[in-house]
Amino acid sequence: MENNVTKRFVSDGHLIDSGILPNILNIIIEEGAEYHISDFRIGKTNLETSHIEFDLVCHDDDQLSDLTKKLLRIGCYEKAVSESVLKPAPKDGAVPDDFYSTTNHRTEIFLDGGWCEVADQRMDGVIVLTPNGPAVRLLRQVRAGDRILCSPQSVRVFPAERDRQTDIFGFMGGEVSSERSVDVAVAQIAEDLVEAKERNAKVVAVAGPVVVHTGGAAALSALIREGFIHGLLAGNALAVHDIESVFFGTSLGVDLQTGRPTHEGHRNHIRAINRVRTRGSIAAAIACGDIDRGIMYEIVTKGVPFSLAGSIRDDGPLPETEMDMIKAQKQYAEIVRGTSMVLMLSSMLHSIGTGNMLPSSVRTVCVDINPAVVTKLADRGSSQALGIVSDVGFFLRALSARLIPSLTHA
Repeated sequence: MENNVTKRFVSDGHLIDSGILPNILNIIIEEGAEYHISDFRIGKTNLETSHIEFDLVCHDDDQLSDLTKKLLRIGCYEKAVSESVLKPAPKDGAVPDDFYSTTNHRTEIFLDGGWCEVADQRMDGVIVLTPNGPAVRLLRQVRAGDRILCSPQSVRVFPAERDRQTDIFGFMGGEVSSERSVDVAVAQIAEDLVEAKERNAKVVAVAGPVVVHTGGAAALSALIREGFIHGLLAGNALAVHDIESVFFGTSLGVDLQTGRPTHEGHRNHIRAINRVRTRGSIAAAIACGDIDRGIMYEIVTKGVPFSLAGSIRDDGPLPETEMDMIKAQKQYAEIVRGTSMVLMLSSMLHSIGTGNMLPSSVRTVCVDINPAVVTKLADRGSSQALGIVSDVGFFLRALSARLIPSLTHA
């Protein structure tokens, strides 16, 4: 290239087996630029990381600026790194126009001459310098005068790498498995849940009402009761149909034993809501013995944190359903904080919302009968995401049977 512009980049990590290096080089080639590798050291053991330094050669400053932004977001950083540019927020809930928008990957910024880790990592936020260091905040959390990061050149991102300890997330990670692979996936997920329980790691379930419709409520209830689930995120519908099944043996008026609609069964979900509202709350209905089993029974009696996020579709809703979306988001974020694994069980919208709150290091298991839904949920740019195309009731029964062999399902 004549009259070109050049910048040197560095990247460290498990670059080859995690697919990071091919991704870097492909982006450069696709954009019509060139690269010249000046240093490349390959890790020789599972614990050793690789290191690469290369010169990015571009046609002009605009191409260099565009490619720099893309490379920074996949794990490269400039060797001649500059100090972070921090600008004051002009008003509450607003930031300078050149703000840095966060990814879900672990991030550091160059501050006071060294790399500093960013707290509360999640996507679609901004980086604010707090008294305790840099942290991710949503726009609505920003206050006038907050110091906002506005320089992507001082950012170092760490894409999620292939998990070398858990095979299922290695050979199936980031892909959608077919039905024939469900048994294999269930076996390994069961081992992971046992291991998580032994080390007191946090596992959260995001569940839709299909869990009840497909006969998976007893299995999910058992997983909660036996201490495998430490948080539940759902909408009003999951709780309503779970409670409907306890009161009337139906879900949306369909008998769960026979699969047939019942006489005036369309009233059952409203009857269930009304019965709980008459008692005052789900907890009150449990306390008086009206609700004596089911998902919500196990959640409340075990003291497992939960959030029921409302929507414009909701009937009633149940007293515990949070209809203020900002408050519901806050509840979700608090429950998933520090989690190691999330089971996304046939609830696309709630799962997408939850996924946006998670750092990419959190393992996610996405289960749905619709392959398109599974692909959407599993495609988080991380080898930590596993998609399983399966009836969620079948999946939960198979999982609980491995974890709790004595359990029998109706």
